[in-house]
Amino acid sequence: MSHNFYDDNAPELAKQYLSKSFEQVHKSWAHFLPAIINNPDARILDIGAGAGRDVKYLAEQAQQRFGQDHNIHIYAVEPATDLANIGKQITRNISQKVKITWLEDSLPALSNVTKQEVSFDLILLSAVWMHIPPSDRARSIRKLANLLKPGGKLVISLRHGQTEDDYKTRKMFDVCADELKQLATDVGLFTKLETAKQTDELGRDHIHWQTVVLQLPDDGTGAFPFIRHVAVNDGKSATHKLALLRVLLRIADGHPGAVLRREASPFGDRVIIPAGLVALYWCHQYKDLIDTHQLFQSPSKSPNMGFMKADGWHKLTHRSASDYRIGNLFIGDDAIALHKTISAAVSNIRNMPCKYITLPNSDKSVFEVANKTVKAKDSIFLDLKTLEQWGEFSLPETTWLAFNRYACWIEPVLVNEWVKTMASYKGNAEYSSPAKQYHLYQALNWLEPKRTTTEVRKRFEQLKLQTPEIAQCVWSAKSLKHKFEIDHSMPFSRWPNNDLWNLLPTDSVINNQKSDSLPTEHKLKESKERIQNWWSEAWLNDYSSNDNKADINTAITAATQHEVNDMSAGYAISSTFFTKTLTTNEKIQVENNQLKRFFAEANIALPGLSSDNESIDDLFEALVMQRGRLKEMQQLREW
Repeated sequence: MSHNFYDDNAPELAKQYLSKSFEQVHKSWAHFLPAIINNPDARILDIGAGAGRDVKYLAEQAQQRFGQDHNIHIYAVEPATDLANIGKQITRNISQKVKITWLEDSLPALSNVTKQEVSFDLILLSAVWMHIPPSDRARSIRKLANLLKPGGKLVISLRHGQTEDDYKTRKMFDVCADELKQLATDVGLFTKLETAKQTDELGRDHIHWQTVVLQLPDDGTGAFPFIRHVAVNDGKSATHKLALLRVLLRIADGHPGAVLRREASPFGDRVIIPAGLVALYWCHQYKDLIDTHQLFQSPSKSPNMGFMKADGWHKLTHRSASDYRIGNLFIGDDAIALHKTISAAVSNIRNMPCKYITLPNSDKSVFEVANKTVKAKDSIFLDLKTLEQWGEFSLPETTWLAFNRYACWIEPVLVNEWVKTMASYKGNAEYSSPAKQYHLYQALNWLEPKRTTTEVRKRFEQLKLQTPEIAQCVWSAKSLKHKFEIDHSMPFSRWPNNDLWNLLPTDSVINNQKSDSLPTEHKLKESKERIQNWWSEAWLNDYSSNDNKADINTAITAATQHEVNDMSAGYAISSTFFTKTLTTNEKIQVENNQLKRFFAEANIALPGLSSDNESIDDLFEALVMQRGRLKEMQQLREW
């Protein structure tokens, strides 16, 4: 598409587009629309939104149907900046009542859209397909299919009758409904509607329009058969393959912000995440299985696995799985050992499961690791930027989306197969009978964070003395001079998360009313100023004051008392480290950990944030998106 043409002629084109109504242009498929708009949580994507005519109409339909009591969100994509500015102006009034997000993006990559980690009930491409070169169409349809919810509809209008001037000036290409339908079939979509060619509403005799409506089946994506094959049927000489699938599932389910980027490949688009993050979760997963429960993970007579090295894994036996989490700081000998452990895990993942998990009837690897050598240091802070040092891990976008959307159904299959596999090893013979396999299931429980608010409660008590005006409920603005609670803004019972950004001071009565419900989008936005003020005062202002240093000394004392594994302390620091005197540099690292931890936790847990994000405005927008994802995927009760 020639952005220059559409920017240079934006006023004239906008006038032309707006001269016809949505009903005139889209009457051939409009009968599908009521079922979509009747969903109060619908997500709609308009690609090539132009001057905003269709976005405005769809938003007005949502407003008429629900008033303000809904969570419908419309994303408008327009690559031509001047045209998009007109569209934003046209939709300005209705956007105060219905959530509309304008994005500058284009096919086939749609990189800004995919960063939102949102799937859609309706995707509309009105007068767009003819701008996509034939060489990019297969990738474009894959991308669009991946963005659809099961049962979601993709509406594409085809413009027939391009002239020589259209080819050159507007960068148009010929289109064909049969070609489009075949591409759709290849990615698992089926044709719901194909209209005959119809005359142009603007009266241009040489132009005709045709509409194709495609739908994603309700049974999910084509990634399911592959995942089941690896989990159930594929040969397993050790538990590596199951471990890798479960690690990727956990990252996709809990850390949408872990995606570094998406990129094209001949076999479909791929998601790129830090190799160090995969390795960290790998160690988290195996830690208690091997060190605590002493369960064999291969048929070998030796309990040692390839990633368990004398100068790495075996120097961290005093650690627990809960230490291997984003936002923790390791110093001294433990930091050096963790560096080496992660390096060994990345190498083992590359050489074992990644090498042997291949596409059906092919030797092409499904998962790829582009690893880098990392020199061990005596300090390591676990965040995305640190974990990117070990290189990149690549997986198919379809697999990522299946893990992201259907984790609660896929994980039990992986766990069940892992139990059966471990029970078959001689080293685990005492658990071979079905009656004793409950122990194996217990050992495979993913060590979730314990529900805790201790650290944040202490910080609030401290701030209440220093800055009395901060003592107010984020949800109601009530004064919190006496009784208060610390609330998980996203309910812990449905999304276990003790991150600093997720814990907010609240009135006790309000907290009981909210319980484990999800705040509505309106309630969340209504509380934005108070939430951001709390974040700033508690975690982002000068955290190296004398009072805060006293807190750090308290945490250090706790560490020497072997309380370092209590995640509520917020510090993963080796107790053996404190048998020596802290250097000035090491003290600074500990003091700065809290501010770094705040953004490290948020940037990986919430969608659409970069690993170096330090904006609480961007963080809040990501929180609103995550609220919508949880509502959509878990159907949580709202408050």
